[in-house]
Amino acid sequence: MRDYINLKNLGKSMRTFYNKSPFPYAVIDNFFKPSIANKLEKEFPKYKDKRLHEYKNYCEVKKTSNNWNFFPPLTYKVFSLLNSNQVTKFLSKKLKIPKVIPDYGLHGGGWHLMHHKGKLNPHLDYFIHPKANLQRKYNLIIFLSKGWKENWGGEICFYKKNKKNMKLPGDLTTKIYPKFNRAVFFDVSNHSWHGVLQPKRKVIRNSMAVYYLINPSKKDLLSRKKVFYAPTNKQKGNKKILKFIKLRSSSKHFSKVYRKNK
Repeated sequence: MRDYINLKNLGKSMRTFYNKSPFPYAVIDNFFKPSIANKLEKEFPKYKDKRLHEYKNYCEVKKTSNNWNFFPPLTYKVFSLLNSNQVTKFLSKKLKIPKVIPDYGLHGGGWHLMHHKGKLNPHLDYFIHPKANLQRKYNLIIFLSKGWKENWGGEICFYKKNKKNMKLPGDLTTKIYPKFNRAVFFDVSNHSWHGVLQPKRKVIRNSMAVYYLINPSKKDLLSRKKVFYAPTNKQKGNKKILKFIKLRSSSKHFSKVYRKNK
């Protein structure tokens, strides 16, 4: 594990995890060893690769893959490591919780690619894994686009809890720009609103995503199994978009709308 991940940086960043707002998170710079990060970036596919899964709708425009057979050797090895007992036990110890469970299927995770017309509205991630019936508890996102500048957009954004309307995020409080080899680790809850600002340059924003699970309570098993988006300020009041958001969050109808054209 130490040959791939900067455990010193990870451990140091996790010390203040629970002190952050609007919800617990940690930013880990130089997450991978430099040689590993450089090789991982080169293994990303081209945005036009037909094997990628495309999301193209009112709230999300991006491409992804969680297909293990598609991953080149180092990427395969790193995703395996991030889901290993070594890593989950390390996280459990640092987070002081009994058990962190990996998601070997990378449901919703894997490679994420976004171009300059990309989009990811503020949203709440699925709370209960639709296949494993475990609670999604933590997100790990690692940015792997070399040379990304602060004024290029593509920041991951965190929003306050909206006490007046639980179906909308509160104020934007935190922006984290996708610096190369920077990781963001954050808590997933029913008020962990987050999204991505649209990239401004014709450069692909590459990231790796791994999600960690825990055993849910009986009450939590009744919670959301699909992502729930919020409309942007410009989209509020648009009946078509509001209908889309309802369908996208439905376990029954989501697959019919994720490629819905604008």
